Amino acid sequence: MRAEDFPPTPRGGARPVPGGGYCAYYPEPLPRSIDYSNELVRHLDDATGALHRLGGVGRLLPNPNLLIAPYVRLEAVLSSRIEGTQSDVADLLRFEAGDEEGLGELRDDVREVRNYISALDHGIARLRGGFPLSLRLLREAHERLMTGVRGERATPGEFRRSQNWIGGSSPSDAAFVPPPVPAMSDALDDLERFLHDRSLPLLIHLALAHYQFEVIHPFLDGNGRLGRLLIPLVLIERGVLPQPLLYLSAFFERNRSHYYDLLMATSRTGDLVPWIRFFLGGVTEQANDAEERTVRLVELQSAIRRQLLDERAPMSAVRTAELLFSTPYISASSLAKDLDVTFPTAQSAIDLLVGRGNLVETTGRKRNRFYFSQGIFDAVYGVVPAAQK
Repeated sequence: MRAEDFPPTPRGGARPVPGGGYCAYYPEPLPRSIDYSNELVRHLDDATGALHRLGGVGRLLPNPNLLIAPYVRLEAVLSSRIEGTQSDVADLLRFEAGDEEGLGELRDDVREVRNYISALDHGIARLRGGFPLSLRLLREAHERLMTGVRGERATPGEFRRSQNWIGGSSPSDAAFVPPPVPAMSDALDDLERFLHDRSLPLLIHLALAHYQFEVIHPFLDGNGRLGRLLIPLVLIERGVLPQPLLYLSAFFERNRSHYYDLLMATSRTGDLVPWIRFFLGGVTEQANDAEERTVRLVELQSAIRRQLLDERAPMSAVRTAELLFSTPYISASSLAKDLDVTFPTAQSAIDLLVGRGNLVETTGRKRNRFYFSQGIFDAVYGVVPAAQK
């Protein structure tokens, strides 16, 4: 990394690290005010309106525990895919159901995705329990993100004590070198103060917080995923969304190259506006998608419930059909546990839904069978454009 590639700007710049023999980027504190052009105000209005509409729809969910899981899975899968994992939602569903046969090398990828969900769940639970959004909470989330997966040796839950870099084989030939540890610590302290600041509109505040976290790169591994995980935590902590409904990583994954280019360009030029505009566009696009998806899922779930009740199906079958919106890949044993019914009752409910065409057995085995609802899976997950593998 050369200092001339990152000249001093209002956002910081690169300079030689004392005794290091290389240059690193030293970020400036985050701004508490910015200048607004008419175009930026329009983007902010669009994104804010879309996000509040999504929040309103989310508060009307009849059973949020059943319908939130797809949004969390989408965010986890696509955020992890940005970092190079190859697993998809179907792989994650199989893993969660306990059907790991055939996952092969994807098993490690799926564990990373599952850790993302665990980290997000932990962060949300802590916030709802009154714990502040803080560096300590980020460390706790990082520990859950990195434990038991590739990168586990990169000190899960601890800020780095050594220099890291992006690209190249060493800091001297890297594409980007985050701040050395002393400067990193100062920048993190400012970031924590910024997270509790209310000077800026929320979505601009969030765009800057995500950018700054990525620039600081405070962990040896997992920075990208944790930086994206910060987004739903802030939205929930501020009370804008009742649940993690906004899967912004879908937008970042579709525009992966532009996403990384803008993060880098902002560090080079100090111009925050292109990054903020991109971020706001992503919020608008994904909030609109999530709103449409939520309305569609509620309507479909209600329609299936009415059909089953009209057919005088047992309540175990009705409850199973509702559960499929949360997890469309099930077994009789897992269903019995989820519904707190006996195994024969669970199997009977599954058999009824198989007869209706709502479920298909996938293993061909006589025992330890698993069932998949392709129709509900397509309705739940089918709108997000297919990612390029």
